[in-house]
Amino acid sequence: MKQLRILFPFIGGGTVGGSHISALKLIAGLDRDRFDPTILLHDLDGTGPGRLGEYIHSLGLSYQTLSDVPIMAPSHSTASGHTSFGTYLTRTLPALRRYLIKGGYDIVHTNDGRMHVNWALPTRLAGCKLIWHHREDPTSFGANTIAPFLANRIVTVSNFARPSRPLLPVKKRTHVVYSPFEFEEQPDREAARTALLDEINAGKDPLLIGFFGSLVPRKRPVEFVQAVAETVKALPNRDVHGLLFGEAILPHAPLDRDALELADRLGIRDRIHMMGFRRPINGPMAAMDATIVTAVNEPFGRTLIEAMHLGVPVIATQHGGNMEAIEDGRTGRLVPTDDAGAFADAIVHLEGNPDDRASLVAAARDDLVNRYGAERHIQQISQIYEDFLS
Repeated sequence: MKQLRILFPFIGGGTVGGSHISALKLIAGLDRDRFDPTILLHDLDGTGPGRLGEYIHSLGLSYQTLSDVPIMAPSHSTASGHTSFGTYLTRTLPALRRYLIKGGYDIVHTNDGRMHVNWALPTRLAGCKLIWHHREDPTSFGANTIAPFLANRIVTVSNFARPSRPLLPVKKRTHVVYSPFEFEEQPDREAARTALLDEINAGKDPLLIGFFGSLVPRKRPVEFVQAVAETVKALPNRDVHGLLFGEAILPHAPLDRDALELADRLGIRDRIHMMGFRRPINGPMAAMDATIVTAVNEPFGRTLIEAMHLGVPVIATQHGGNMEAIEDGRTGRLVPTDDAGAFADAIVHLEGNPDDRASLVAAARDDLVNRYGAERHIQQISQIYEDFLS
């Protein structure tokens, strides 16, 4: 059988998000007798691969870098290394096409918006197959207008994330493949919790509520602060703290600042803690009493599954891919999107009913490996790759 050469392009730098983790876990697990993957990092500002490069090396993987090739990006992005559509056509597109032909690639597997848009046309002009791995909103412009014309296959991370209004029919080319998870040994919860309590200067028996993810509008960290405030009111005799693990990554959306300003206005500034980016995250996540997912239009959040595995109850909005990951009342709780009080009510119930909490945690962990194990994900994607040989 021919060994397929597959290119995975990413933007190098300081961001390591769920799409990177899922894609890199896939790459690490591919059968090297059948597939020859290459990781390519765009070095847009000359500062090197950054935190993403470090994470790739931590997985035992290597990467190539591509410098001096500008790419197109959204208008709100202020990062260097971006260009106009005209320059893209005359300079970037030919450079990417040459790269693919020189490398003898069979497939290009893109995993985020900028890579989809910049690599789609060069991929097809180079005679390669394009897998558009859609991890975003179902109304996304690219998934509905560009992918129908240029993608050989569209992979979505949930049924919710399927393109909602594609300009061409894509049903037969679309595959739903849930993101991969590696269910490692449980961390030392008490040690992780003790370290966090020292860090935030909390009392001996606080109620810790966690937010995990980039501080971007879709994930709604400001609404998380509102939910914590409602919990503080509902449990006046508990030392309630909200911890946000993540960073504000969009220049036009300083949501860390907005969240703290709201905490000031609500009188809970001392209860809200910006913990920044952490890796590994399983220790801090296991130390929580509950994980709150305030996101809307979330295709399929990794934090839900990771928290479930660690035995932490998850309370999420009744929206998007959350509804595919959680069975309300059995494996977690789903609450109305804009009801901060509903988050508080769910936490209060779990705090007052330890048997219900234990049952929910046990049910959540019961079927995770079968549904979301890395091996299952790798098998499904590998089959899509090999279908191209038919």
